[in-house]
Amino acid sequence: MKDRLSALYELQLIDNELDVLESQRGNLPQHVRDLDQKIAQISTSLQAKELERSESERKRIINTKEMERLDEAQKRYKSQLYTVRNNKEYDALTKSIDQAEEDISKREMENELLLDKEKNLVADIDNFKPGLDGFEQELKEKGTELTAIANLNEEQESFFRGKRAAIEPKVRKQDLAKYLQIRKAKSGKAVVTIKRNACSGCHNVIPANRQLEIRKMDHVYNCASCGRIIVPSEVAESVNKEALLA
Repeated sequence: MKDRLSALYELQLIDNELDVLESQRGNLPQHVRDLDQKIAQISTSLQAKELERSESERKRIINTKEMERLDEAQKRYKSQLYTVRNNKEYDALTKSIDQAEEDISKREMENELLLDKEKNLVADIDNFKPGLDGFEQELKEKGTELTAIANLNEEQESFFRGKRAAIEPKVRKQDLAKYLQIRKAKSGKAVVTIKRNACSGCHNVIPANRQLEIRKMDHVYNCASCGRIIVPSEVAESVNKEALLA
């Protein structure tokens, strides 16, 4: 049982060191993630607007070509009016001329609307780009800053991660699962000791009879107030002594 408790306490000491190194990054990792997300969102919006503008332009080109075709057809129909042989042919030509005129008018109106749409889209794109450039520059700066901190702590972090990899297999699976659960709920502090007859995590007094039970080391005990795992002072002192000699 002593080895079981020692492994848990040593794991906590190692994670404490890693937490200190992580805290030196501050909110930079989250800030970098937020910037990445903003850039992705803006880039997606820009791509969508650029695609919409391109599609609008494509429709205008089609309409323009079709209007040119209709205009040529209309001219041809008008020239044929002078060679008709009867009213039926005349009526058919005038109908074709009117239909061509109507189609041209519709496409002209559609092109005006499409052009206005493109102008608005271009304005939106132009408004987005400075913000995107700003976020990309900030991401570059924050990324450089984060990399500098990581490089500075790389040796220490590698050392403690190596120690963690060595100690974790010594911790029972159920103990590790409970440790990680408490650690997540209690801001990283899952394993504590008894200091001045109280839990060193929440500082609530531990009854004398419970302290005796904890010192017997026949069970893994949790603080009745905060739920943290409590190890006897003897275990903590032994692990701390070994850490100093390592």
